[in-house]
Amino acid sequence: MLELEFEWDIRKESENIRLHGVYFDDAAEAFYDCHRMERRDDDSDGYEDRWQTLCSLPTGDVIFVVYTERGDAIRIISARVAEPYERRIYNGGNEIHGWQRTDP
Repeated sequence: MLELEFEWDIRKESENIRLHGVYFDDAAEAFYDCHRMERRDDDSDGYEDRWQTLCSLPTGDVIFVVYTERGDAIRIISARVAEPYERRIYNGGNEIHGWQRTDP
């Protein structure tokens, strides 16, 4: 399995845990989900492209992660439990609203 490199701001992670209850370590693990779906974040600014991904944790929970790429690293920006409609997209494999399955 290909090893991915992750990074994040620890203060941002603390805030994310408080708001959403999702640790960035768990979000990083979910990137290895072979059924992961992603799309470009329409709120990306001109400074950096941001991406959204729907992926499953080993517990089976589906999460929504926002990230960007910085050099060779994936920089996690936020992570939360997926909303019901996002879980339906993920579980149904529906490539709608820009969501696409990633290559395993």
